[in-house]
Amino acid sequence: MLLLPATMFHLLLVARSGPARLLGLPPYLPGPEALWSPWALLLWLTWLGLQAAFYLLPARKMAEGQELKDKTRLRYPINGFQALVLTALLVGLGVSAGLPLGMLTEMLLPLAFVATLTAFIFSLLLYLKALIAPASALAPGGNSGNPIYDFFLGRELNPRICSFDCKYFCELRPGLIGWVLINLALLVQEAELRGSPSLAMWLVNGFQLLYVGDALWYEEAVLTTMDITHDGFGFMLAFGDLAWVPFTYSLQAQFLLYHPQPLELSMASVICLINAVGYCIFRGANSQKNTFRKNPSDPRVAGLETISTATGRQLLVSGWWGMVRHPNYLGDLIMALAWSLPCGVSHLLPYFYLLYFTALLVHREARDEQQCLQKYGLAWREYCRRVPYRIVPYIY
Repeated sequence: MLLLPATMFHLLLVARSGPARLLGLPPYLPGPEALWSPWALLLWLTWLGLQAAFYLLPARKMAEGQELKDKTRLRYPINGFQALVLTALLVGLGVSAGLPLGMLTEMLLPLAFVATLTAFIFSLLLYLKALIAPASALAPGGNSGNPIYDFFLGRELNPRICSFDCKYFCELRPGLIGWVLINLALLVQEAELRGSPSLAMWLVNGFQLLYVGDALWYEEAVLTTMDITHDGFGFMLAFGDLAWVPFTYSLQAQFLLYHPQPLELSMASVICLINAVGYCIFRGANSQKNTFRKNPSDPRVAGLETISTATGRQLLVSGWWGMVRHPNYLGDLIMALAWSLPCGVSHLLPYFYLLYFTALLVHREARDEQQCLQKYGLAWREYCRRVPYRIVPYIY
């Protein structure tokens, strides 16, 4: 809870410094006047309110989540992509009316500070709310009795205010769309400073917009992820969703604003190919899994080989899921590499996301393995025997 915010502020400071050393000390430590801004607080609260309003708009569909302990299923609005489009329209109108979007880059430090402060306060309120929640509403892992651990991991699985699901809202809306907006502000600022955005900046913005757009278009798929089905909503997810994602995932664009990198068209084409390969693996694997879960008789997946489990579920053992156990993670990592390559190879800093995400996915994969072994038993052991590699074929 202390190291993650410190790391985020370290990255924000070194990205704008001359040396831009990932492992070096930041050029200065910001004082209170550099971190606290009433305007940043107002802007941040307005942003959260705007995204909450979009969440409450009529959705293109309502989806049911996984079955809970009390045998009920919660319903969720699928309108994240709608929120992205509406945000883009509002920002476009604002820019055409003279909104200085590029000035957002000067407010990253105070915005990151108020986002972190919000995460702490929100997590405290969630912890207190969980004290009066029924036992059936609590998460499997966030109720150890250790208040610090439970505050971090989150005690309640699906904290809601009426029909407003706090965890589901934070998972994809304010942080992911905020990430795209920060990237765009950095692109606009570079155009104002140098006459036009660089090719490297265009690539980073385009790749990451595709990723965010994909996540919001296939928003329903998040309902089967570990974050929603297993983890409580505490500081870990609140800080990650609201602060860590928008302010560290935009690191490549931040780096390029202060350290422009020449990029030949031929190299740009190779990087685009790498991103396309990663995206095809990522989207193909996720779509195949989601299609099979919805309807195993669908012609697109009906011919795939499966292993029967004692729970009545089937495990895919061919197609993307016969290549490695987590092909979607492999696609994610290939895309992460493509996002960093436009920043050149002279600095390690732009590759922080790739290093961090590798550690995150390896850790998440280990948690997945443990849960699947408990859930599927011998069938999972057989799957592991048939598909020996976890993420990278012939390597890991």
